[in-house]
Amino acid sequence: MSRRLQLVLIVITLALVLAGCAAEANPAQGQPAPDGEVAGFWLGLWQGLIIPVTFIISLFDDDVNIYEVFNNGNWYNFGFVLGVMIILGGSHGSGRAARGRRA
Repeated sequence: MSRRLQLVLIVITLALVLAGCAAEANPAQGQPAPDGEVAGFWLGLWQGLIIPVTFIISLFDDDVNIYEVFNNGNWYNFGFVLGVMIILGGSHGSGRAARGRRA
């Protein structure tokens, strides 16, 4: 296989992978869940904090999800990402690890 053909196949594969990761609109955003509630910042923060446990449970139970689709949009997303960063260390943890290797 020629080098040019390999490069073309790699580019096509990467384009397909990236296209598969494209985000789309959440049709349930702003809609109340079956219990009548719409998840906001505080629930997003809580769900971000408990993501390690929720992820493990979601592997074995189809009724458990790590992300609430019935949310109010940006504030829920902000809370969720903030919670994940807090529990997983955010950028502070990686910076501390890098400084430890230099010393």
